[in-house]
Amino acid sequence: MSEPPPRGAERDLFRDTWVRYLGYANEVGEAFRSLVPTAVVWLSYGVSSSYVLADAIDKGKKAREVPSPEAGRSFTINRVCAASLYILGTATRWPLAVRKWTTTALGLLAIPIIIHPIDRSVDFLLDSSLRKLYPSVEKPSSS
Repeated sequence: MSEPPPRGAERDLFRDTWVRYLGYANEVGEAFRSLVPTAVVWLSYGVSSSYVLADAIDKGKKAREVPSPEAGRSFTINRVCAASLYILGTATRWPLAVRKWTTTALGLLAIPIIIHPIDRSVDFLLDSSLRKLYPSVEKPSSS
C-alpha cells in the first residue's frame, strides 16, 4: 500500500486504505479470464472503473475546496496472461485446465509487480502535464 500520510494529514480513502486495490479489480479479472465467464471479467472492469470515477470525483471536490492563488493508471495483465497461455500451449503438453490455472496464477503474481510502476508513471505524466496547468497548494503524496 502507499506510505502512511504525514502526522496530522487527512487520510485519503482512495489512496491510503484497502479501497485503493479496487482500482486493480480488472487485473484480477484478467488473471482469471481463462477460467471464468467473460461477464465476470467485464464486471471486474466495472468495479475498477467505479473506483476510478469515485476517486476522480473525490479529488475534484477536494481541489475545488482548496484555495489556490493560481486557481481560476489493465492491459498489462491481459498481455501477461495471453502470452503465458500461448507459451504454455506451445512449450508444454500440460492439460488445458493446468495451463489455464498456471496462467491465472502468473497473472495474479504480476499484479503486485506492476502496481508501483504504473502509479509512478501516472504521477510523472500528471506532474509533467495537467498538474502544471492546475497547480495546487500541496502536491499529492506519491506511493
